[in-house]
Amino acid sequence: QVQLVESGGGLVQAGGSLRLSCAASGRSFTSYAMAWFRQAPGKEREYVATMDWSGVDTYYTDSVKGRFTISRDNAKKTVHLQMNNLKPEDTAVYYCAGSRYGYATTYQNRYTDWGQGTQVTVSS
Repeated sequence: QVQLVESGGGLVQAGGSLRLSCAASGRSFTSYAMAWFRQAPGKEREYVATMDWSGVDTYYTDSVKGRFTISRDNAKKTVHLQMNNLKPEDTAVYYCAGSRYGYATTYQNRYTDWGQGTQVTVSS
C-alpha cells in the first residue's frame, strides 16, 4: 500500500501551464503503476494519463495528448503531470492514483490507492 499526496494545483489562464506533483510513501511505490485522473463538476471521474511501474509504457486520453506529460522518479517516489496549453475544459479536481498490479491501465477499478485531489481551474 502507498499513501499519495498531490500538490501543484491552482488557477491559471487558458494557454498557461501547471505542474502537478504526487508524493508517495510506502515501500511498494517502485512496483506500482501510477496515473492521473480528473473529475469536473457534474461529471464522472475520468482517466487522464497512466504510466507503468518502469516508466516505459505511458498512455494519455485523447483530449490531452501533446499537451500533458506524465513522469515519475522512483528514487524520490514522486509522479508529475506537466500540463501545457491548458484549456478551460481541463478545469477539474485532479487525482493521483496507484495500482499495485504494476501495468499501465485506464480502468479506475485497477487502482488501489488514491490521493485526496488537487483543484485545477483554467480561466478563459
